[in-house]
Amino acid sequence: MEKRNAAIIAVLGGLAIFMIKIVAYILSDSVALLSDALESIVNIAASLLMFYSVYISGKPADEKHKYGHQKVENISSLVEGFLILVAAIFIIHTALERIFKPVILKEIDLALIVSLAATALNGLLSVFLGRIATERGSMALEGDSKHLMSDVITSLGVAGGLWIGKEIGWSYMDPLMALLVSVLIVRMGLKLVLKSAQGLMDDSAPKAEEKIKAILERHSSRYVDFHDLKTRRSGDQVFAELHLSVDAAMTVEEAHDFTDHLEEDLRNELSEVKITIHVEPSENAEVAQ
Repeated sequence: MEKRNAAIIAVLGGLAIFMIKIVAYILSDSVALLSDALESIVNIAASLLMFYSVYISGKPADEKHKYGHQKVENISSLVEGFLILVAAIFIIHTALERIFKPVILKEIDLALIVSLAATALNGLLSVFLGRIATERGSMALEGDSKHLMSDVITSLGVAGGLWIGKEIGWSYMDPLMALLVSVLIVRMGLKLVLKSAQGLMDDSAPKAEEKIKAILERHSSRYVDFHDLKTRRSGDQVFAELHLSVDAAMTVEEAHDFTDHLEEDLRNELSEVKITIHVEPSENAEVAQ
């Protein structure tokens, strides 16, 4: 529910920010501010996609998706990365046009104040989504948070460049600043695409593995060894499996009760981990009693 509420706030916040930025563009006729405003359209579309992915990822496992729907968040984050790159390309195109056809800006001081107000709102929204993403392990919210932060970087760069350009009377500062900021946006978009793609490739979860090992060590007197520990991350969930060797003299019921106890401990300390334990007999007589 917390992730879904955060997604709704992101959509509503994106609409408000877009309207404020359009006002800034109308006041100034700045191509940099226009690019900044149009990027917010991408932000709104991305936030809507993120809201949908959070809704889908929260659905329980079903017959067609027995491991759940969490990977939709990786897909959403991947798409957001590409949308960031699309926005950067549009900014570059618009800025190059303005270099060859410069215009005199108007009401720039008031426009910058309006734009910075939208930037402050964007920054707060990005930090809020980033905090929820960290707490809930949500790739979709993380993607939207970084997307909004790219918008903040753009806006600050644009505002700074326009102010300098106004002070020195250099009209080319407007498109040049837009080009410079687009480089930063491309870098952020590429990083998000790569991270999301890694999630789709079933990356392991080394931190979860270390915690699983620590919990198992606390019960080491009751089994011979464990091996073949594997993990894979899917959205905010981690799926794990391992082989547990127990004394061959154990009954099936004893082994079952012990693994139930282990799984309960794991659930209590690692609620995001879904683990499967394969029990196998061992003739090793050194198991502690």
